[in-house]
Amino acid sequence: MKAFYDLHIHTCLSPCGDDDMTPNNIVNMALIKGLDAIAITDHNHAGNVVACMEAAKGTNLNVIGGMEVETSEEIHMIVLFEDISKLFMLEKIVWDSLPPISNKPEIFGEQYIMNCADSVISTEKRFLITACAIDVFTLYKLVTDLGGVIFPAHIDKSSYSIISNLGAIPENLDFSAVEVKKDAANLSLSKDYILLHNSDAHYLWDISEKEHYIEIDDVNIANILSKLRQK
Repeated sequence: MKAFYDLHIHTCLSPCGDDDMTPNNIVNMALIKGLDAIAITDHNHAGNVVACMEAAKGTNLNVIGGMEVETSEEIHMIVLFEDISKLFMLEKIVWDSLPPISNKPEIFGEQYIMNCADSVISTEKRFLITACAIDVFTLYKLVTDLGGVIFPAHIDKSSYSIISNLGAIPENLDFSAVEVKKDAANLSLSKDYILLHNSDAHYLWDISEKEHYIEIDDVNIANILSKLRQK
């Protein structure tokens, strides 16, 4: 069965995310586009995950909780969890390792935490789009030990990617999947990875069309993450 996905979406909690990236707007745009599953992956924070899940209740859209973690090497990594309590455990670890830098909303934009009715319940003051003190190898182990899924984001970008920053994907990081913006034909990858084509959406119109899919027996979060789980 084909599961059409977009597993890298930012909400208005990410300072680089548009203010229209609210839980209901994201869910409804994903439904309009015919997607089966999306993942909410704000920078170093999971504060809008539950609101997006609640906004999708009563629909056929599977909303997966996650984050885009920036490691100490300035590598962007996507982490996804079926068990939201484990996601929040990781969020606490990441949060405690972030530098105490305040956001400058006049430059970067506000960082809104919302409820499922798209009302702002708080504004995050600490700057989120920065590197934490956790290296990529430690993050890999943390996510794996917590039962989550981890894969490197946009590996074909010239910045904030595991290849641009380390030169290659280390062999001892046994990912099953990697995210590419275009294709990986010129990357000379050493393994046969699942190539994920996500939007990295910061605006509603950037959310993926019904184009890319993974094959699973039945469309649900457990099966999607099982397909992508590191070996």
